[in-house]
Amino acid sequence: MNSKKLRIVLNDDIYLVKDIKEKLLENGGYCPCKLIKSTDTKCICKEFREQKTPGFCHCGLYKKVWVISKEDN
Repeated sequence: MNSKKLRIVLNDDIYLVKDIKEKLLENGGYCPCKLIKSTDTKCICKEFREQKTPGFCHCGLYKKVWVISKEDN
């Protein structure tokens, strides 16, 4: 039986990833798109971790994609 699961992957755009990672370092590891620094906005932010649909995080560093995995029964 196959099952679909959401998986977090890095954005394919290496230039965007480089820029965002630099901003994360400058910002102490907090999402550069968020105004408030809290445990909820530490990268990978809570909002994205709890996201139940495929798509990008707010800053675009990560995306969630469907993957099909085989379950052994």
